[in-house]
Amino acid sequence: MSELRKDVITREWVILASELAKRPYDFKTEKPVVKKLAHDPKCVFCEGNEDKTPPEVLSYRSHNSKPNGKGWQLRVINNKFAALSLEGDLQRRDITIYDAMQGIGAHEVVIESNDHSKNIALYDHKTVENVIWAYCDRYIALKKDTRLKYISVFRNHGKIAGASLAHPHSQIVATPIIPQKVWQKVSGVTQYSEYREKCVYCDIIENELKEKSRLVIENGKFVSLTPFASRSPFETWILPKGHSSCFAYMNRFEVNDFAEILRETMLKMYTCLNDPPYNYTIVTAPCDTDKLDNFHWHIEIVPRLTTPAGFEIGTSIYINVTPPEIAAKFLRDTKV
Repeated sequence: MSELRKDVITREWVILASELAKRPYDFKTEKPVVKKLAHDPKCVFCEGNEDKTPPEVLSYRSHNSKPNGKGWQLRVINNKFAALSLEGDLQRRDITIYDAMQGIGAHEVVIESNDHSKNIALYDHKTVENVIWAYCDRYIALKKDTRLKYISVFRNHGKIAGASLAHPHSQIVATPIIPQKVWQKVSGVTQYSEYREKCVYCDIIENELKEKSRLVIENGKFVSLTPFASRSPFETWILPKGHSSCFAYMNRFEVNDFAEILRETMLKMYTCLNDPPYNYTIVTAPCDTDKLDNFHWHIEIVPRLTTPAGFEIGTSIYINVTPPEIAAKFLRDTKV
């Protein structure tokens, strides 16, 4: 029989359709054999094509190289087709009963590596660390603009997940508003704290480490798990064990541990599910409250293995055909 489960933070319900339960091999598809090139001269993100992108706003490169030229390991540029722009004023206004404002914000692309053929599951440790440091550096720089209220870091992998270019990259979007999903999480955390006088994320981590059925891996500073009310097959979260509401304030030891667990989690998923399309998002506190005592920033990884249909769209209640306990066991048992 199927089961309804409630998210302890957002209070959203999901349906676990156990009678439809699927294993990793049910999601695998045969992929055409394509020779992967470390460098594609036609790719605008590849080294040597720096003149085909907007100027870099950040780069990690060799000491003798020049900005916007060769010799880089990572570059951050403004998105050529940006959803938002830093130029102009907000001009918030009412349109009869509606609210509107100018599309003020930032939209940046993190070109994670000069190797065209790899993704974050196959990076070495140093490359993953570079990506994380770039996220932190750009967050701190963008936060200085007081118009910006939330900074979202995300990665789309695969066409189904919205990636338009094959070269490994992620994106940063800063908005003058706080997304409703983030408000919902902050509110849920606050309500839980007022009711139980405890941190909900600390309780989740303590429970999952004790029960272990949804635990994927852990290290000194972080834990990787499949959430109790997973919305989709193999949804996985990585959370810091200690109170930390904003990822950008990690020290080098925390960055080291986060890079380690992120890389291993992604490699397990890559191996277990045959390099699935996925989205990952860093969920962090809003800019003006990014030092909350009862919030844990975290990364949510969602493989795109199923497609939301009419019921999900109409009710926001997701049907998950792979219980998180099954998903966690397959990921946990996958050797990498």
